[in-house]
Amino acid sequence: AAKMIVAEASYEITDPTVDSQILTLKASGADTFMNFATAKFAAQAIRKMFDLGWTPLHMLSNVSASVGATLAPAGLDKSVGILTVQYYKDVSDPQWKDDPMALKYRAFMARYYREASMDDSFNVYGYIVAQTMVQVFKQCGNDLSRQNLMKQALSIKNTAIGSECLGSCASHSHRPAIRIYTSTAIGPDRTGSAEPLARFRGRRTGCPEPFQETPGAGEQIWLSEKRAR
Repeated sequence: AAKMIVAEASYEITDPTVDSQILTLKASGADTFMNFATAKFAAQAIRKMFDLGWTPLHMLSNVSASVGATLAPAGLDKSVGILTVQYYKDVSDPQWKDDPMALKYRAFMARYYREASMDDSFNVYGYIVAQTMVQVFKQCGNDLSRQNLMKQALSIKNTAIGSECLGSCASHSHRPAIRIYTSTAIGPDRTGSAEPLARFRGRRTGCPEPFQETPGAGEQIWLSEKRAR
């Protein structure tokens, strides 16, 4: 895989833009762009690529795949065709308007966070994290010691978070049939899940696509945050 990477670029969080990095990466001739930037810089990258007319296969990290936080600031028209992974529902998507989980989520937000944007997927993520913690507490029973909390946090097995209070597997906050698991093998700060690919088609990402191996995949480039040590 390393031989397929023809260029890499990083940025500092104090950088005003990543325009120069995108220019450099475009010049590499790569046909696939793996965008691991955080929301602000991911939006800048999307916008600059559009302005340059550079159209490689664009894979965007789920961390920055929020319509409200990234795609809208970049320009929805400029974001068409971007691929990401989705493991929870975009509750602002009309296809989920009558979904039990979406209704419950909207009621929760209307009560506790009225000023929130329904287009911001980070709000849904926070809601799911809270549900996951509830699951950990349930598994703890009456033993709320730190040792047992950590044990149970690393023992979530193929669980559809929220399914008990929000209906069937197709009605909780994750996308249909998506379940999570944790283990000591993954690590204390990670969860595992099956995550379907989704392509942004203008206003919404549309239906998830199954993972498929792509024979003869092209060269890849990377944009990642440079972290201080």
